[in-house]
Amino acid sequence: MNFRDFLKSTKKKKSKNKKWATYVTKHSFALDLEEGVFTWDNPQKIAASLKKSAEMSLNRKGTPFQSAMSMLNFYINRAGKNLKPDRKRILGQAKIELRKLFN
Repeated sequence: MNFRDFLKSTKKKKSKNKKWATYVTKHSFALDLEEGVFTWDNPQKIAASLKKSAEMSLNRKGTPFQSAMSMLNFYINRAGKNLKPDRKRILGQAKIELRKLFN
């Protein structure tokens, strides 16, 4: 099932339509992420994993840095107010580490 078919199948059902971000995260062709990468407590490890995934991906449209940062921002933005302060801090530090790794 591709993304358009998924959206069509959930269009009538409001409850499932809210879970499109989960579908994108699990089935996205952008990056093949390691399992649970955004739940890790080490910002350096998160950044290194995102960098590795972005560099290995053949489906990206931008640079590896853009792909990695985009996926990290996507996760942070979709979590919104549900993201705990300590998790937000760790992911913010991962952004800094990601910039260091690519520069």
